[in-house]
Order: sequence, then C-alpha cells, then structure tokens
Amino acid sequence: MRIYTLITSCLFSVFIASSAMAQTATQKIATAFQTFEKQSNIKNGVASLTVLDSKTGQVVFEKNSQIGLPTASTMKVITSITALDLLGPEFKFQTKLYYTGDIDSVGNLVGDIVIEGSGDPTLASDRFEGNSEEVLLSTWVKAIQYAGIKSVSGRIIGDDRYLNGYDIPGTWMWQDMGNYYGAGVSGLNWRENKTGIVFAASSVNNPTRISKTTSDISYLSVVNEVKTGSSGSGDNVYGYSAPYSGTIYLRGTYGQDLKKTIEISVPDPAYDAAFQLRQALLANDILIEQLPTTGKLLADSNKTFPTGKKELHVHSSPKLSEIVYWFNQKSINLYGESLLKVIGERSPTASTRNNATQLVNKYWQQKLGISDSELVLYDGSGLSPQNRVTTSAMSKIMRYAKQRNWFDTFEKSLPTPNNMKMKSGTIGGVLGYTGYQTSGANQDYVFSFLINNYQGSASSMRQAMFKVLDTLK
Repeated sequence: MRIYTLITSCLFSVFIASSAMAQTATQKIATAFQTFEKQSNIKNGVASLTVLDSKTGQVVFEKNSQIGLPTASTMKVITSITALDLLGPEFKFQTKLYYTGDIDSVGNLVGDIVIEGSGDPTLASDRFEGNSEEVLLSTWVKAIQYAGIKSVSGRIIGDDRYLNGYDIPGTWMWQDMGNYYGAGVSGLNWRENKTGIVFAASSVNNPTRISKTTSDISYLSVVNEVKTGSSGSGDNVYGYSAPYSGTIYLRGTYGQDLKKTIEISVPDPAYDAAFQLRQALLANDILIEQLPTTGKLLADSNKTFPTGKKELHVHSSPKLSEIVYWFNQKSINLYGESLLKVIGERSPTASTRNNATQLVNKYWQQKLGISDSELVLYDGSGLSPQNRVTTSAMSKIMRYAKQRNWFDTFEKSLPTPNNMKMKSGTIGGVLGYTGYQTSGANQDYVFSFLINNYQGSASSMRQAMFKVLDTLK
C-alpha cells in the first residue's frame, strides 16, 4: 500500500511539474507576443500564432489562430506533407522518349520523335546529379543514334498533354509570371521552366545590353528595356511574358556593379524541350526536316497527334523525398504547382487546379477535421496572395507529419533560419514561419506564425518575429 501511495505521489508530482512548466512556457510566449503586437508597424495588420505540444497536440498558446491569412511560402509544407502522404517518399515521375512511324533502310525515320511528359518538375534541372539538360540531351541523342535513326522526316514533339499544356494559377501577379520564381507548370517541364540572361551594364540611366543567354532561346523575341542602375542598387529586373507568348519584355534596372545572371521564365517549356533536342540532334548531324511542336499546340490547331509508340528511353526523376528537399530548401514554386497537379490526378473528376485544391482540402477534413474555411487554397506554392490558411490548421498538419514514417525526410527538407527547423514565407506585406522546436526543458513544440499587412522592412519584422519564437528555445 505504501509503495502504491509512493508511486501515485511521484506521478502526481511529475504531472504538477509538467503543468507548471507548460504554464511557464505559455506565459513566456504570451508576454513576448503581447510586446510584438504593440509595435507601431503592425497597427493596421494582424498577427496569428499557434503553438502546440507536439506530443499531445495540446494548445500551448494561440492568438488569432482561427483567422485565415495569406501564407506565402509556408504553404509549401502543406503541399509537401500531402504529397508525401498520398504519393509516398519513393514516388518517381517518368518521362518517355519514343518514335512513331518506321525507320527505312538508310536510317530515315518516316515519323516523329516524341518526348512524353508526366509533370516531372525536375526534368533537366541541374540540382540533381546526372539530371542536367546537357546530360539528358546527350542520353537522348545516343538513344536515337542507337536505334539507327540518321534523319527524321517529321518533327520533335514535346508531349505536354498530361496536364493540358502550360498552366499558371489565375491568382498569380503579372509581375511574377515572367520571372524564374513565377514559372508555371507544364505536362512537360524543362530546366525548371526558366533560362538565364547575362547583362552588360553601361553608364547610369542608359540602356543595358544582353551579352548572352544561358540557353538557346533564339525562337523567342526578347525586348530589352532594362537600364543601368547606380552601383549598389542591385537587381531590379523583371521579365514580362505570358504562357505561349513569343515575346518576352525585360524591364527595370540592373546595378552598374552587379555581376549576376538574371533568371526568367520560359513561356512554353514543352516547346523549349523539343527545340533543344532538335538543336542537339542537328549538332550531331541528324537532320530534322520539320520545326518542333507540342501536344498542346497540335490539339489547339485540331491536328492529329501521331500514334504508335516505339520506346527509345525512359527517364526516371529523383525520388519525391529528394524533390521535397529542394522544394522547401530553395522554395521552388514550380515544384509545388507540379505536386499539386499530380495530387489532383487522384481526383475522380478531371484534373483541374480547382479539383486539386479541393482534394487537398477534403483530405485534411477527413484526416484532422479541418474545416473548409481554414484551408482556402489557390496554389501549391504560396505565391498566390489569395490563399487563406489559419495557423491552427497549419500547425495541426505539421504535427500530423511528426507521426508519419517519412517524417525524417520532411524534417530534413526544412531550412534553419534563426537556428530553428522551420519554413519561411514572404510576399508583399506577408511574413510567415512554421516548424518545430525543442526547448531547453526538453519540450517539443510545433508552431505556425503569420503576419499580414505589416509596415517597414521585412528584415526588421523578421527579427521581431524571431524574438517571439526564441521563447520556444
């Protein structure tokens, strides 16, 4: 009886100590958040913070946790977790190279060569070993040569029909779309749907000159309206283009002392892939009689897509676990849009962006009981200023990830700003952080912190947010 009483007493003491510790943590966070809210630069803004005990799910602190706010790139954690759960960390995209028609006795292909896309956002990306544009084109040229093809009477076709061509969310801003971070998603992505521009500066306020591009985009018209900025003014260059446009406008200023390659989006990635393969074949003395085209362009002009596949090569993407790593580490918006579209393919109806976001919404309703109004999604990357997510919903999804067998993969993908494992997000007037932290008292926390419509610099607001988050350490 005495032993039972002793054990009960010890357990009660541990419970009291844990409660006191939680209370202390709550008080510390509350005090820091109250100080944060008193800043004059968020007088007309709103801040939302949710902190959960990651082991129990108990709310440690919350303020404005049920208000839906723009997420910026913190949206990427929701897309990552959904993709890892639905597709699995071992999932790979496959891109097929094949030909149609027949090869005659002298090696002339009476038919077409087709690159069949499956939405792989990493195709020809140099972030992954052995996956660059140069390596991939060389592999494909060798496969074509090995098949005995010495000339092609038809075309190189970039088959982008899988996701119905090239798509950019309707809620993205015009100023973003023509730049590398605003590249949309295609059924056949290529080189992360971007290219680089190297400028030669002149005297201040005078025109710059394009000295070179990092890939051959001679099929496009590039109108350079960029002027030289003063030394120290940096990169203020923006590309302006729309899907399938043949003209790209470059506007803004390029610092006189700047040594930087400016990256812009490509208006039709599938066409670019077909064009680059055609150029590579011509460079290897394989004649291609007709100009390149795409599955979408053929469909739009009511032309028949060639039938009869004779496989030349199958390219597998890196694993989803590796894709998610770069998605979160470098905040690559294209990866989010591709993953969202592929998730949407699991919808019982046609894969539109709306169906994909609805599927994600319903998935978390079923898993965690998160309501419709807590997850209002317009994209998978967070670039849309119209996304609305509560910090309560985001924190619950982040805690769910900790319970999955692929959590180590996801956690590894998170950057470490302020020496904390968390994903950041920033668009005009919006800053956010969501992640995990273990305190000095060995308490594990999950948190989501969003601020909307702040004034002043992002760097000063960031430091103010870090002061609040430091209470979790």
